[in-house]
Amino acid sequence: MKLSWANRITILRIFLTVPFVIFMLKINDRNLSEQLRDGFRYFAFFIFLVMALSDAFDGFLARKQRQMTRLGYFLDPIADKLLITSACLLLASKRGGVEGFLLPSTVVVLIIGKDLLLIVGFVIVYFLTGNVRIKSATSGKACTALQLTMVAATLIAPEFYCFFHGWIWVLRILWFLAAGAAVLATLVYFRTGIRYIEQYEQNDHKQPI
Repeated sequence: MKLSWANRITILRIFLTVPFVIFMLKINDRNLSEQLRDGFRYFAFFIFLVMALSDAFDGFLARKQRQMTRLGYFLDPIADKLLITSACLLLASKRGGVEGFLLPSTVVVLIIGKDLLLIVGFVIVYFLTGNVRIKSATSGKACTALQLTMVAATLIAPEFYCFFHGWIWVLRILWFLAAGAAVLATLVYFRTGIRYIEQYEQNDHKQPI
């Protein structure tokens, strides 16, 4: 099977997670000069920006070329979750976080907890119905957009803070908006999953024995 360009871009996003993590792990390395540490942070920000923009582009490309595939439906959320999970864990740590702007652990728990709960829900739906159901919702897309914005704003926080000290409050609002959106998206996906299971069971009972 020949890969579509949209799927190729998605796979590239998955591979770009590796250099992103490597650069993030260097931004607080005290064996490096401050200029070099900042340089690694800028590289991490650039890679993150490329990955975030390509997330929107591969979806647009798939729709425009009418190449929406099962592989794309499966790979796209994986690429998103790898990027967001690695970014959140690193930004909340002393080794990979931006000094003075560490991501609160509560926000990390809520964001990553959403993905873990959705995996559990996905497995439950599969075992009860025998079907693989991957369907994005508006709340999920909004949640991802907020999380991407939050990570980007945190990575460049020192530069903005130099000119605008209120940036820390902007960040805090973004942090907890992203966390709140994760909770909301989880509830929406669970409601959708429960309805799908109920509909499946109703249709199953209607089948002649």
